[in-house]
Parts: sequence; structure tokens; C-alpha cells
Amino acid sequence: MRLRPRHLVAGAAAALLLAGCGTPQPATPAPAPAAAPAATPAPAEGPTVLTESRPERVIIPALGVDSAMMDLGLQPDGTMEVPPDGTTAGWYSLSPTPGELGPAVLAAHVDWKGEPGVFYRLRDTEPGDEVRVRREDGTTAVFTVGRVEQYAKDSFPTDAVYGDVDAAELRMITCGGEFDDGTGNYEDNIVVYARLTGAA
Repeated sequence: MRLRPRHLVAGAAAALLLAGCGTPQPATPAPAPAAAPAATPAPAEGPTVLTESRPERVIIPALGVDSAMMDLGLQPDGTMEVPPDGTTAGWYSLSPTPGELGPAVLAAHVDWKGEPGVFYRLRDTEPGDEVRVRREDGTTAVFTVGRVEQYAKDSFPTDAVYGDVDAAELRMITCGGEFDDGTGNYEDNIVVYARLTGAA
């Protein structure tokens, strides 16, 4: 299992929030709201934790999301990369891979040049919804949504979103709230919290 320094995950992810993910021509603003799969057998009260394997596709049946995935790293200025357009979701490659212990981080645009992005309906996610992440090793990590939150970018709870956890979890992030024509960005972020509940 790959270990990643927590400060790299939290610091770069926080920088993503400042970078914004809106466009000058937004769609309707987002308002508030395998190979062997397991490395370690789960205790009776919890699901299996998977070994490291890069994510290739994210599927959210309730939202009609089915997107290929790309790796997101750090830009030269230390901010986290964002997908180059609205058609593909990204996995922040300094976070755990989905299914590993810790909070795996996925990000996608809410809209792009006036068209809905991959995470356009992320704000509509509800507790109990399923998120499936297909991985390079042939397994699919299955997550169940626990909650959906909306945060102002200037008061984002970095530790709560990106801090250490004792389970395999998932964070999906996009922009939301009001669109600021002056900055070309949305004022808030939508964050979906989910936990690994199975593997296929």
C-alpha cells in the first residue's frame, strides 16, 4: 500500500479550491443541495480494503454519470491540476487509489463553456446512492454515499475533507453555489463523502 504524506494531499487539494472550476459561460449555476480484489480481509463489521490500483472509470447510476478518469497531479505553482475540459473526471494521484485505506479524491467540472460537466448533478447525490470505480486491476470498488455538503471556498474544512480516516473512503468534489462573473468562478464547493461497502 502506498503511503502519501497527508500535508501533500490536504495542501494541494486546498489549492484546487482556490483555482475554481467555473467558466466564463456557465450552465445553470449549481445551487445548494476484477483481479483479486482484496489485500486484507475485512473485519466482520466492515468492508474489504483493496490494494493499490489506479482508477479508470467512475460510475454514479443515480446521476447518469459514466466517465473515464485521468490522473491529476500538481502544477508548477503547487496547485492541483483540474481536468482540461468538462468531459472527464480526474483522480488526484497523491491521494490513495479508490478502495485503499484513506480518502481517495476525485474531481470534475460542474460545467464547461456553457455545457454541463461530468459532475453537473453532483449536488443531487443522496445518502445511500452508489458510486462504482473501475480500477486498472479489473476490480470495481463500490462506495455508498454518506452525505453531501456545500462549503464556501473561503471557509473550506480542509482537514475534514482530506484528513486521515480509518477506512477506505471517497471524496468527490466540484464547484457549486453562486457564479461570480467577476472572477469567472463559483463561490462554493460541493463535496460528496462516501465509504467503501463492497468490491466486484
